[in-house]
Amino acid sequence: MKRSVGTSRGSWVIVVSSFLVARTDLSHSAADAHRPGGRCRAYGGCVPTLTVPALADAVVRLRPWRPGDADAQLAAFCDPVFLRFSDWAPTGREEVLGRIASVERARVEGRGLHLAVVAADDPSAVLGEVSLSGIDLDQGRASVGYWLAPAARGRGAAARAVRLLTRWALTDLGLARLELTCGPDNLASQKVATRCGFQQEGLLREHLRFTGGRRDSLLFSLLPSDLPAA
Repeated sequence: MKRSVGTSRGSWVIVVSSFLVARTDLSHSAADAHRPGGRCRAYGGCVPTLTVPALADAVVRLRPWRPGDADAQLAAFCDPVFLRFSDWAPTGREEVLGRIASVERARVEGRGLHLAVVAADDPSAVLGEVSLSGIDLDQGRASVGYWLAPAARGRGAAARAVRLLTRWALTDLGLARLELTCGPDNLASQKVATRCGFQQEGLLREHLRFTGGRRDSLLFSLLPSDLPAA
């Protein structure tokens, strides 16, 4: 996933397995200069635009978000289970459309990749989301996030989606480390993480601002050596 839940307006809450929530920071330095096809940093080096990979198995498929998915996102973000683990929720459809546009900018600028999880046999049936955020190609790391709509829970869809994206990130994209955080009380998200091979590394105390206070986070990581044989 990534860092977890916050109220910063420069961030979008995301990551709920059966439910887990983490934050994808879509802000970037004012020193960054932008160009078509990626992002060039003032201190040198360019971050390429991320190409959407073709990832699917017999049950789920990953694809880019579309404006037509806004109602499905809005319904999921307003679900009581999502709200239990997040202190953010969109105020309406326009805010969700803004989020869809923002994650597409993150992809173009090489900062993140947020993909809709849909049914393999019906690309219009939105099940949830899986994402990479804070992508740092220099250091070879990123954070993983995921969430599922209520009707999609309990069928293994989150684990399938996470396995597809993390294998691609650690092989094709060439990252060396993926991180995921979630609240200590988010047992469903912890189960998804361990089912996908993530190793729990420890507890980040007072990690995030959350619902008027601060929240601890469990930290998990996944390395190429943790991937099962294909």
